[in-house]
Amino acid sequence: MSEATERPAPDADAWADACAEDLAEEKARRRVAYGPPPGSAAEELRKLVDAVADKFSDLQSSLPGMAAQGAVQQLISQAKAVVEPVIERNPQVFDHLAAAGGELLAAYRSAVEGQERRWASGGPKKGDGGAGAGPGEHIDLD
Repeated sequence: MSEATERPAPDADAWADACAEDLAEEKARRRVAYGPPPGSAAEELRKLVDAVADKFSDLQSSLPGMAAQGAVQQLISQAKAVVEPVIERNPQVFDHLAAAGGELLAAYRSAVEGQERRWASGGPKKGDGGAGAGPGEHIDLD
């Protein structure tokens, strides 16, 4: 082969580099459009505890008497003392619980949507030979 027909060796990481750049650009575009992505379930629980503590602190200022204010402050500090170590030791547990909750919600939604379709279409109701189930009827999830 002559030097004119030889090609330089392709950069082995060129494809990976291009993909990484595209991914970074897409993440930046989504952050601008939708805001920062949610954190892990443990981080979200920590934010929830902090938000509830802030609300209790606001409530504390409207309570009469130092004893009531002290009780609210003690309740807040005890709740944080219980939650923080659990979050620190087991952050992935909360991710699993959140995923399991999502699955349970999807299963429930599926059951309820099926019942709603039967109700809306006037499908048979148990024991009455064909009249549709109306509002207030028991939804059988079995």
